[in-house]
Amino acid sequence: MVEFAGWLMPVQYTSIVDEHVATRTACGLFDVSHMGRLEIDGPGARQWLESMLTRRVVDMELGVVRYTLITNDHSEILDDALVSCESIPSSQSQRFGLVVNASNRARVVQWMLTRMPDAGVRLIDRTLESAMIAVQGPLAVHLVADHISAHFRETLMALKPYRFLRAELLDIPASFSRTGYTGEDGFEIIVPANRATEVWESLYSKAHQKGLRACGLGARDTLRLEAAMPLYGHELKEITNPFAAGLSLAVDLEGRTFPGSNRLAACRDHRDHVEGTVRVGLRFDSKRPAREGHEVFFENTRIGTVTSGSFAPSLGYAVAMANLSLETSKVGTTVEVLVRNNRETAHVVPLPFYRRKK
Repeated sequence: MVEFAGWLMPVQYTSIVDEHVATRTACGLFDVSHMGRLEIDGPGARQWLESMLTRRVVDMELGVVRYTLITNDHSEILDDALVSCESIPSSQSQRFGLVVNASNRARVVQWMLTRMPDAGVRLIDRTLESAMIAVQGPLAVHLVADHISAHFRETLMALKPYRFLRAELLDIPASFSRTGYTGEDGFEIIVPANRATEVWESLYSKAHQKGLRACGLGARDTLRLEAAMPLYGHELKEITNPFAAGLSLAVDLEGRTFPGSNRLAACRDHRDHVEGTVRVGLRFDSKRPAREGHEVFFENTRIGTVTSGSFAPSLGYAVAMANLSLETSKVGTTVEVLVRNNRETAHVVPLPFYRRKK
């Protein structure tokens, strides 16, 4: 167990590699209750979120989930998040969910409260009264579907990526979002905190013999790295230019105004906003992993740094994401990474490193 943003979290239950492989081949069960869960409601909730997030909210239909960034007036990224719409656009009662990173939850709440209108919008932090369990992998959808009533089962199985549904799991009210942080299919499920153990034990006991494994932070990190999903504090920082980081889909600029939108518009055509670098993938010739902060060289010239790196269990070699200079970011470029005083050869490759078969 390790302390993580005020939570005690398991790094692993068995081994990181075993948990990683189980998620890719069968199913992984993750306790992600440390993630912040915010609720925004009121008649002005939709328009207010439209003015606060980098993604367009005004046209979100019931059940839609979108990946977004939260920025301040200086275009600094405070966090990345998932926003979900829990009401139809014409409804007088608007409600949205916002899932944020544990390490940024307090400052996101503080920032949003400073921009709250005098009336018409309410922000509630539901983190401590709820729990969040991720079920990921090839068996995930059928496993979860087996736990809900027949009335909702067909609808749940037909749910598209980045959509969510409210239903009951066992007899417990729950929300199911077809999202994840592993590169696999599956759900992120929110339930009342006082029923979380019951949900976890039921999912685990009914699928352990089919290959399901409980997974910790270690496997979650190697899985998201193979899928090239950014992690705040690594690929994403306050000064990150989202267009240079490959996150242009998280920013809707046309016809909108939100904190930092003018500066982001200026960045859109200048990917070298941060030290002339862009996010790339690196494949190593060896299994020795690079780590955050390790320096990258091209012909003995320092050209960037690693943001995340690990041995990739699904692939059999080490990979990393790094911020490299524009001139050396072309796929096929061979570079060297300083790992424990040794220069390891790596090659720029397309992201993601791993893509599941549909």
